[in-house]
Amino acid sequence: MVVINLAYTAPINPAGEPIVLTEDQVWAGLKRKVRRAYEFVPVITDCKVISEDGDITVREATFQGVEKPVRETCMHMAPSRIDFRQEDGSNVSNIVSKNAEGGLMMTYAFELRHPQIEAGSEEDIKKREHYNKMSKMAVEGSITTIRRLVQEGQL
Repeated sequence: MVVINLAYTAPINPAGEPIVLTEDQVWAGLKRKVRRAYEFVPVITDCKVISEDGDITVREATFQGVEKPVRETCMHMAPSRIDFRQEDGSNVSNIVSKNAEGGLMMTYAFELRHPQIEAGSEEDIKKREHYNKMSKMAVEGSITTIRRLVQEGQL
C-alpha cells in the first residue's frame, strides 16, 4: 500500500495582480467549491450535496473517467481550512494562511491512499509525479476561479 503525502502553496495575490482578493472572498470561494466542485476542478464533472450538518457537508463528486462517484465528508474550519475526507481514508486540505509579510497564501495538502500500489514501484513513482503536477494546477486553478467569480460579482 502507498500513501502519497504532498502539498503545494501559491500566493493568492502575487505582485502585479490587479484584482486583490480578500480573506473573506477566498473563504467564500472555498465554501462554494464544496458545493460546486466542477467550477474549480476540471476533472470533476458533477457534485451533489448529500447532507449538511453545521460545518460538515457530505457530497458525492463524479470524476471524469471514474464510474462511481466519490463520497467526501467536507469539514469547514472557518476562515482558514476545509478538509475533504474520502471513505478510503484519503484526505485533502484546502488551507488559507498568511506569509511573513501578511500576504494571503493557499495550500492544498494531500494524503492519498492507494492500497493497490506497491511502494517504490514504477506505478508509485508515476502517481507521485502526476499528483505533484495536479496539485500545482489545483491550487492555481482555484485561485483563478475565485478571482473570476469575484470579477463576475458571484462572490
